[in-house]
Amino acid sequence: MEVKQLFEDIKNYNTIIIHRHTRPDLDALGSQLGLKKIIEANYPSKKVFAVGDSTQKYAFIGDMDIVSDDLYKGALVIIVDVAVSYMISDERYKLADKVWVIDHHKNDCDVSENWLCDTTRVAAAEYITYLVLEEGLTIPKEAATCLFGGIITDSGRFLYGSKVSNTLRVAASLIDLGADSKYIYDNIYIETLAEREMKNYFASKIQMRDGVAWLVNKGDVFDKFHCEFNDVSRGMLSLMVGIEEIKIWCNFTYDKESDTVKCEFRSRGIEIVEIAKALGGGGHANACGATIKSFDQVDSIIDSFVKLLKENN
Repeated sequence: MEVKQLFEDIKNYNTIIIHRHTRPDLDALGSQLGLKKIIEANYPSKKVFAVGDSTQKYAFIGDMDIVSDDLYKGALVIIVDVAVSYMISDERYKLADKVWVIDHHKNDCDVSENWLCDTTRVAAAEYITYLVLEEGLTIPKEAATCLFGGIITDSGRFLYGSKVSNTLRVAASLIDLGADSKYIYDNIYIETLAEREMKNYFASKIQMRDGVAWLVNKGDVFDKFHCEFNDVSRGMLSLMVGIEEIKIWCNFTYDKESDTVKCEFRSRGIEIVEIAKALGGGGHANACGATIKSFDQVDSIIDSFVKLLKENN
């Protein structure tokens, strides 16, 4: 019934504004822009907007819209890939007539009672594609490409996810609908020499103890490398993936905007999300994060992960 109500609301509202989390990854942007293009294709008379902070890294997927406060009056807002209010980009969603949330993380929603969440979906883009296909709506090629990008990145090219067969079926459906996989792969996985050199620098800074690896990135790294925050915070996690001796890997990055430290946690074969939740964060069983006040907490967090590994051996 809830899913049917979402699509009834999409039919009934003339103005729809789509939000997602701050510092977006490709799943957030792909879900947001993919859903926008789907609604536009199926309901050409509607006014549909995508809003939030921009990122140069994923500019290839599409641009954000600039909207006035007045547009929110009587509008429907759909928030994708996030269910906690403090992470939503652009607080004006509160001005809308009605708010829906579509997410796939293991967090309770504090935004709206109109909340759809499927934690078995590796990406919000996967969940949105499934919902739209079940509803029988048209997915244009441009939307399929956006959604495919979200699935590819959040699944680690189908490496992660509790139900990979479902993810592959959804991705195949998008390819059949015209998703440009080469465009996505070329924009994500081809890098400049300077970007490769930056990775080499961070690889030399990895610390390890008892199956746990981590990076500590203080503010000066952004002076050394003129890059976006996510290029370091999430981007350098991949340096610790696929190493036999590393079961849990973490990245701690200073955030100048909030004067805090953003934590990214990942694991192979062991659920770690409860540690993230204890720090006020959350996410998936094996991919989650949190925010802490300072680097002084790093040692105790590493201790918690080491203890968790020992308890599960």
